[in-house]
Amino acid sequence: MKSICLHGAESTGKSTLGIALAARLGCELVPEYGRAYCEEHGNEVNMDELVHIGEMQLKLIRKAVERGSDWLVIDTDAITTAVWAQVMHGKKDIWFSTIDFQADLYLMLKSDLAFVQDGVRVYASEDERQIFHAMNVKELKARRCNWVSVGGVGPARMQNALAAVSEHLG
Repeated sequence: MKSICLHGAESTGKSTLGIALAARLGCELVPEYGRAYCEEHGNEVNMDELVHIGEMQLKLIRKAVERGSDWLVIDTDAITTAVWAQVMHGKKDIWFSTIDFQADLYLMLKSDLAFVQDGVRVYASEDERQIFHAMNVKELKARRCNWVSVGGVGPARMQNALAAVSEHLG
């Protein structure tokens, strides 16, 4: 199985790209648990809630891996949640150092799309989005993840994502 995880700031098209990429590859998409959690409980989450979100995201990923297929697309993972902890609270719970799943490839989406507020999103300014992007890159590098930056508007974003997948995973 080859796994692809979408990372990036809010409103960078992760969910939209995830749906399209999973359809194109004919595989399962693991949805973002944190979004569902925040839609139900609000987006002011404490560290215990972030750990819960990370644990549940890992659980969803592991279940998808167990079902098996050639490809798996993941709309964010617990590593993203670790970055959220750092952004929101200036630190990460020790649990985040125990994350034992890494995707085969991370597509780090550029914030080259217009921000769209959907009631759950928090960091709307371009400066905040760039800080979040940089922190994601730093975290991926620190964990020695295989990642590539992907941008583009409309169909170009999908084409660039597919090119990155082809180049890095065959």
